[in-house]
Amino acid sequence: MSESRLLALLSLLQTPREWPGSELAQRLGVTRRTIRRDVERLRDLGYPVEATMGAAGGYRLVAGAAMPPLLLDDEEAVAITVGLSTAARHPVQGIEEASVRALAKLEQVLPARLRHRVRSLGGATVPMPALDGPQVDPGRLTALAVAVAGKERVRFAYRTNDGTTGRRLVDPHRLVAAGRRWYLLGHDLDRDDWRIFRIDRIDELHPTGARITPREPPAGDAAAYVAEKLYSSAPTYEAVVTVRAPVTEPLKALGEVTPLGGGACRLRMHADTLDWLAFRLAALGCEFEVHEPAELVDHLRRLATRLTRAADGA
Repeated sequence: MSESRLLALLSLLQTPREWPGSELAQRLGVTRRTIRRDVERLRDLGYPVEATMGAAGGYRLVAGAAMPPLLLDDEEAVAITVGLSTAARHPVQGIEEASVRALAKLEQVLPARLRHRVRSLGGATVPMPALDGPQVDPGRLTALAVAVAGKERVRFAYRTNDGTTGRRLVDPHRLVAAGRRWYLLGHDLDRDDWRIFRIDRIDELHPTGARITPREPPAGDAAAYVAEKLYSSAPTYEAVVTVRAPVTEPLKALGEVTPLGGGACRLRMHADTLDWLAFRLAALGCEFEVHEPAELVDHLRRLATRLTRAADGA
């Protein structure tokens, strides 16, 4: 038996969906009989692979009585689940989507006793609020990730910008992390159009069990599509700032940096709020001079006045 094929089969089954035997055979380049033998081998190793019969039947990995061998012990499973939940709530650039995918895979096979421990630890822990973004429920992210991977329609309540709440029936397509915010790109069935939903505004999320009818996505790159739509619908400010400090990696992460000589540089950065620009500039820990936009200059003056009054009052 090919160990690499067995690992490839296990990797496919860890995606939270049901795999028809014919599709697995096609993916791995073997016969359906070989797939059946490989599934039995995985079961012998302790992996809880469930099979359903009939034309629409297939295989999927389910939660078992114990963690599958050669993966994680109980303490490691709890630690990693809690860590992934924290990473999903406070995304770190570059690993945000991976943390949600990994969390969805891990929770799929997490035994009930470990789920209880994770919930207990999460209930006893109060995370510090993010300074520049809303809190996102990792459980909601995981449920949406499972729906995206399993191509399952979802229903939820959604709060719009003006504060009104309505019910939505959506075919989820992709999750997109943008800074401290998470977005769902999906097709709204009632509006018959592609829409972008802020996940922190989603509530009462329920999978419907209905499979998604395949349709052409609005773009090949979901992240680029979401970014374009968000920037086109929100005011965007471009700040031009002289920073009295040399070029550093943290500065490069904020925007376009040009050395000016004499230990200074020119920084160009974009944001959809003046508060975000002011916070990032104040956090630099060095002298700076704002050239554009005028709205940011006025905003910093008002902020400085409030801070001065607060200091004098102390």
